[in-house]
Amino acid sequence: MKRPLLVDVLLAPAESARRLSPADWDLLIRQARRANLIARLATALEPQLDALPAAPVRHLRAALLIARRQRIATRWEAECIRRALVPLGMQPILLKGAAYLLCDLPAAQGRLFGDVDLLVPRARIGAAEAGLIAAGWAFDAEISDYDSRYYREWMHEIPPLYHRQRDTALDLHHTILPPTARVQVNTAALFEDTRELPGLPGLRVLAPVTMFLHSAAHLFHEGELDNGLRDVFDLDALLRDFGRDPAFWAALVPRARALGLTRPLFHALRYTTRLLGTPVPADVMREAAADSPRWQSLLDACYERALLPVHPSCDGPLTAPARLALYVRSHWLRMPTGLLARHLARKAWLRLQPPAEAQAA
Repeated sequence: MKRPLLVDVLLAPAESARRLSPADWDLLIRQARRANLIARLATALEPQLDALPAAPVRHLRAALLIARRQRIATRWEAECIRRALVPLGMQPILLKGAAYLLCDLPAAQGRLFGDVDLLVPRARIGAAEAGLIAAGWAFDAEISDYDSRYYREWMHEIPPLYHRQRDTALDLHHTILPPTARVQVNTAALFEDTRELPGLPGLRVLAPVTMFLHSAAHLFHEGELDNGLRDVFDLDALLRDFGRDPAFWAALVPRARALGLTRPLFHALRYTTRLLGTPVPADVMREAAADSPRWQSLLDACYERALLPVHPSCDGPLTAPARLALYVRSHWLRMPTGLLARHLARKAWLRLQPPAEAQAA
């Protein structure tokens, strides 16, 4: 399939930007916004902004300001989390966007995200929840009893928390995939491979191999892929950065086996190479491909459509069915069939009710 203009520019920003017409710039900015990649695009083009047309540059400079503000806010949010939880004897692990940013990884350059993801052992989830609430976080007042139960009994996290003053969002996890999922993660092994954050004593992040595998698991078990292309660029940036160390490649497949994440690893390597041309050693790809599914061609047809920006210029006649198929697949991966049927039936019934009656139910 033809790659979107956004992907071509992000892969070769210096060369591509000089050839863009006004119509191309309009399309590029629209695709970047829909993919949540506008700040990454701005970062890639920052060295040449003064030579680019004024109209798109206004959008790009605004995105750079938002990314810089997020960097400052995330560092303060991490410090507030540290003050809330470390005195309780915890060493919480920051995940995904916040971890990339606080480790100053290339994957953080221009990456925008909406919340901070945090991981603590399941045995400490109640204490962590109480500590965060005491420090000013709270649950959404409108969350239903059923949704709260859904999170606490079946998911890998408690309901989202929001700070009452800063209005920031925090997702508190006890593992990285739902306990009901068909893929069973070796959660204990996650906590064996972490590193302390410099300047934030008590806060930790996953070590490089495990950090990459978590990112892969997150993307390829999700059914709503509005940020899918952003997450593929995350995987690409992590591979190019961590892959400078040969030990990373040597440990990748064995670590995936130890965690139970060989299938997400295969998908991550397959689609970063197919969509972005990410350099992956042939022997690592062959080893990861040992766990490829029998229906891989069908998944290719779906992912190569659904991972593109949600924009009319990227849509074809099969895009909507592909996204629906992956949405259904994500639920199938998340829950056993009986529990899934009951959950979806309840959700469908609630959607048919007037808002007040649905909340009461």
